[in-house]
Amino acid sequence: MFAIQDIPFSYRGSWLDVSPVVAESTYAEDLHLVSHQTGLHPVFRLTPSPGDVTIIATPALLTWRHDAGRVELAYEGPDAIRVRGDGLGLRIAAAAPTLTPFGGTYLYRDPLDGSSVFTCYETGRRYRITVLSGTPEDIAGVEALGTADRHLALPAGCPWEIAIEEYGTARRPYSSTATFDEVRDAAAATFAAFVETIAPWRSPETPVAELAAYVLWSATVDPAGFLARPAVLMSKHWMDKVWSWDHCFNAIALAAGQPELAWHQFQLPFDHQDGSGALPDSVAHSEILYNYVKPPIHGWALRCLLERLPERPDLASTYDRLARWTDFWLTHRRAPGHDLPHYQHGNDSGWDNATTFDGTRVIETADLAAFLILQLRQLARLATELRRPGDALRWTTDADRIRAAMLDRLWTDDRFAARSAATGESSISESLLDLMPIALGAELPADVSAALARRIETHLTAHGLATELVDSPEYAGDGYWRGPIWAPSTVLIEDGLRRAGHTALADEISHRFRALCEKSGFAENFDAETGTGLRDRAYTWTASSYLILAAAHEHRRTPS
Repeated sequence: MFAIQDIPFSYRGSWLDVSPVVAESTYAEDLHLVSHQTGLHPVFRLTPSPGDVTIIATPALLTWRHDAGRVELAYEGPDAIRVRGDGLGLRIAAAAPTLTPFGGTYLYRDPLDGSSVFTCYETGRRYRITVLSGTPEDIAGVEALGTADRHLALPAGCPWEIAIEEYGTARRPYSSTATFDEVRDAAAATFAAFVETIAPWRSPETPVAELAAYVLWSATVDPAGFLARPAVLMSKHWMDKVWSWDHCFNAIALAAGQPELAWHQFQLPFDHQDGSGALPDSVAHSEILYNYVKPPIHGWALRCLLERLPERPDLASTYDRLARWTDFWLTHRRAPGHDLPHYQHGNDSGWDNATTFDGTRVIETADLAAFLILQLRQLARLATELRRPGDALRWTTDADRIRAAMLDRLWTDDRFAARSAATGESSISESLLDLMPIALGAELPADVSAALARRIETHLTAHGLATELVDSPEYAGDGYWRGPIWAPSTVLIEDGLRRAGHTALADEISHRFRALCEKSGFAENFDAETGTGLRDRAYTWTASSYLILAAAHEHRRTPS
């Protein structure tokens, strides 16, 4: 079971979910049927009668339970839902009360089959309710314009069953030979098979592995809009996009058991690479943003993927895409005469408001240099494998030059500083971002690696790595990247520490983050001092990071 307040009820491939979340950080009293086509849009408000119910959510079945009876809901597929009631009624009402020429919902009865069809401006889709058994006690707002109460109500006190479908302009009348129980059992079997592929190693020491798998499975949508591949959204709450670094962690978590889906996740942003070689900031059903970028962790991620994929994919086109993305940084993000690349804003780093950016924002930072070095090294390995020795030499030379510049110009005493790309002025902060070069692992000089490890340990609270030192005057418990614990920084640092030989610290960071997820779920981020989940509570990179760390822990604990 899981808390429907935190995790939406959905199904692999579906753009629908059932949840109380109807907008960013907005929770309705009733559950809603929500669609993510063109964005997060509540379509129906679902109100049981009587109303004092207990809601029970499992991966295959959502139940409203009352002493008088129950209502049950299950997915028959990505775009069809079955709902049945026995003893309880259910009122299904349009979430938008007002129909205008540009928004809202219209209701009509289809003369072909008698179904009730709601058309929704916000999603550009239709929602058909077909009564399979029983008789509605009320249908209101049919063909009404303007403001009206548009709803269909099923009665309490007698059994009933309906189907709800999301579709475009037209489809054949609803027809199914499967019973509700067969629909529910098929959904359960589909999810169970998915869990077995991506977490066959799970044990009592990894008690929320199955729930982490559900977060990924349920956030996966079929190709639609700008997403031409199956996509794991960051959430089926309001973070219903694919950002161009978040996707890497989902790909890594899926790689061993769902290699095709994993490879799709890695490639998604590259499908929208622009002429300069840049990846978009994010891709959603109906939106692609290029006003920022995300950090070049893709060489690191590709190495992690290749370590896990059961078969090596054809890498020629991936090499070309990764090369173009790398050349973007080398060509468009280096000031004349500079070896080090720069960010233009904190959003480019993925650490939007980190204190590293509190002064000058157009800065050369060690984390960016480190990620680019890793990417260049990966490109050199691929070029060698693809028999392109000239490319391999070029990438290696660029990596060596950036590494030397990073250590020469940004390393001061026992820490890395940032440097203005315009003036060369240096600045330091208490952000964990300044310690991310540990991702280079064994490539760092031993003294630099040791100094970074010592500083990383000062960020470690009882729950994990705070993104700002908790005794910093800039620390904020719910400060986004100015304090809370985040999954991606945890995984990158844990991996770098382990590769650098700091295994005890890596083990402790892994343990604390896993324990945090087991206590507080898979939130977007967590209060570093209390461990409370913050912001979006069903975030896939958090679930993926748990699976990455849990799988590695289990393999170390019980090596085959």
